[in-house]
Amino acid sequence: MIEISSEMTAKLIATAHEMQKYSYIPYVEFAVGAALLTADDEIYTGCNIQNAALSPNICAERTAFFKAVSEGKTKFKAIAIVGGPDREIGDFCFPCGVCRQVMVEYCDPDSFIIITANDKGEVKTVTLSELLPYSFGPENL
Repeated sequence: MIEISSEMTAKLIATAHEMQKYSYIPYVEFAVGAALLTADDEIYTGCNIQNAALSPNICAERTAFFKAVSEGKTKFKAIAIVGGPDREIGDFCFPCGVCRQVMVEYCDPDSFIIITANDKGEVKTVTLSELLPYSFGPENL
């Protein structure tokens, strides 16, 4: 697993929390923010964006990944994710299955770190392989 300093972890969590204010959440008032750390220590951000038709919704994590990839970044170290009602941090917020699958496309499951925090200031850190142990990635094609 890649080591992320406590200072960088705190910065990623704070950045993810800041991104919650940009969430477009008129249907389910649950705001999620994400801060994605590239291999060269740049941070790309994302928020969840809802749509009345539901299937066009996009999660904060995928927003951050797609922004980074669209700018040529394809190597990543970590992502911080926070979510909750009223654009505040609630309980731990882990990525959905679709987001986990997107992460597998660009990240080494054994070293990519997922960081989440709750409203009590507690932090959980796991690898992608812990969240998606039998993933399907480019090596399976």
